Amino acid sequence: MPPGDSAPPTRRIIVAISGASGAVYGTRLLQVLHGMAGIETHLVVSDAGWRNLDQEQGMSRAAVEALADQVHDARDVGASIASGSFLSSAMVVAPCSMRTLAAVAHGLADNLITRAADVVLKERRRLVLMVRESPLHLGHLRNMVSVTEMGGIICPPMPAFYQRPQSVAELVDGSVARVLDLLELPHSLAPRWDGRAPATAGS
Repeated sequence: MPPGDSAPPTRRIIVAISGASGAVYGTRLLQVLHGMAGIETHLVVSDAGWRNLDQEQGMSRAAVEALADQVHDARDVGASIASGSFLSSAMVVAPCSMRTLAAVAHGLADNLITRAADVVLKERRRLVLMVRESPLHLGHLRNMVSVTEMGGIICPPMPAFYQRPQSVAELVDGSVARVLDLLELPHSLAPRWDGRAPATAGS
C-alpha cells in the first residue's frame, strides 16, 4: 500500500437465518461476503433456522459457523450486536420467517435476531428482510408495510427468469445479487440487464 494510504474501514454486516424455507440464501450470502475484503460478518441463527439448514442443505453447524467472522447465540440478547453502540453497517435476515417479520414490525426484540434488527432500524441503518412465505394474508402484508415505514427493506427472493437461469444455484445467486446491490457491495453473481432489442417479425 502506498505511503499515506490507509486501509478502508471494516464494514460489519449482520446476517441472520430464521426459520423460513430458503436457508440457502443465508449461506450463499455468507459465502460471498466471506470472500470480500473489508467485510466482517456477524451470524445469528434461530433454532428453527438450524433445523432448516440441516433439512434443506444438510449442513452441519460447524460448517455454517465457519462462513462467518463471529457467531452469536440467538438467545444472547446481551451480545455486541444487540447494542446501537456496536457500529454495524447493515443487517440481512435471509430468509426471514413471518414470525420474525411480525416481531420486527411490532418491535418485540424478543431474541437476538429481532433485537439486532430493532437496533439497526433505530440507528437508521440498512435492514433487509428476505421474507419467505406464500400465499400471504393481510397480517403478513401489514407487517411488511410497517417495517417499510420504519425504514426497512422488504426483499423477497423472487427469481428473475428473463436472464434464462440454467440452475437452482443461478436462481439463488440472482436473489443474493439483489441483496448485495442493496448493501452497495460490488459483485459479479448475476449478469446485469442492459436492454434487449425488440424481437423481429417471424422470430
